[in-house]
Amino acid sequence: MKHPVLENRTRLLTWWLLWLILAACQSLLIHFVYGSTMSTALLDGAISMLLYGFLGLAIWFPVRYILMDDSEAYSAIFNIVLTGTAAIFAWLFITRFLVRSLVAEKIDYMIFWHSVLVFRITAGILIFFVIILVYYLFLSAGRLAEKATRQVQLEAQVRNGELMMLRSQINPHFLFNSLNSVSSLTITDPLKARDMIVKLSDFMRYSLSSRNDQPVTLQNELESLRLYLQIEKVRFGERLVIEEDISPECLTALLPGMLLQPLYENAIKHGVYESTEEIIIKTTAHMKDDIVVIAITNNIDKESVVTRRGAGIGLKNVSSRLELFFGEKAGLTVNRSDDRFTAEVRFHCRKM
Repeated sequence: MKHPVLENRTRLLTWWLLWLILAACQSLLIHFVYGSTMSTALLDGAISMLLYGFLGLAIWFPVRYILMDDSEAYSAIFNIVLTGTAAIFAWLFITRFLVRSLVAEKIDYMIFWHSVLVFRITAGILIFFVIILVYYLFLSAGRLAEKATRQVQLEAQVRNGELMMLRSQINPHFLFNSLNSVSSLTITDPLKARDMIVKLSDFMRYSLSSRNDQPVTLQNELESLRLYLQIEKVRFGERLVIEEDISPECLTALLPGMLLQPLYENAIKHGVYESTEEIIIKTTAHMKDDIVVIAITNNIDKESVVTRRGAGIGLKNVSSRLELFFGEKAGLTVNRSDDRFTAEVRFHCRKM
């Protein structure tokens, strides 16, 4: 930790202002109470307090070592007392030597010196412990700041770890479903299977090339999702229709990579897969009061739908990643009616 006074110009100016005030108070006190001449009192007060000011700055270095050491309390107290004794003795000795060498009446000054010695020692001890208290407060504030910084860093590391873990759940799940589709198409339509493998390769390459700890723009996320939907389009053909209504101001908003993919996978699984009719998956994105609102809607074939209940891993994944990345200003809302299913994502707009 740097010197708390020397590293800040305002603190340094305040430091010397306080010592000048103490010098003036001491000069007036020894002039009126102890009967010293005004010139001697001013000289004594100025040299005495300014010298203590320099010693006070130097005291920081041993005091910092003593107070930051993890030794027993009695050991720290003993070292502080020892440091204070040495500092006060040096202060008294140098003050007497300098003032005595500058005054004309040296014998009178020595008599005066001994008459105020008890006062000087008492004042020196009080000032020393005030300095120790101030330095202790600076050290405590520094420790609290370092602790808060470490806490924030630890929380960030934990949050990033959880984000990486949640994202790692997506690709294997999607890959498993896609490979099952490819397996079926190799028998029924080999050309479509080949087309699907090519698109799957492009999608996985994009997914793996983005870093887990870096957010992506909504534009990049949508480009990735279009690859995913093209893969599914190969499988379902005309039964799958894709529509978009994206506000341009939303495209630069940041979000975790692959956040929305489970919602599209959910729409495919519970919409297109369970229907024999045309299913429209529509994506809308707009900004409302600095909040990005993304809605993914698919119609439901009421006659052909088969009620399936999954584990809900995809939706829980999206909700958890939203909370970890954006905090309380984000959320996932799911609404289902007789003929429509909508998943709406809301999060605070963050940009690079």
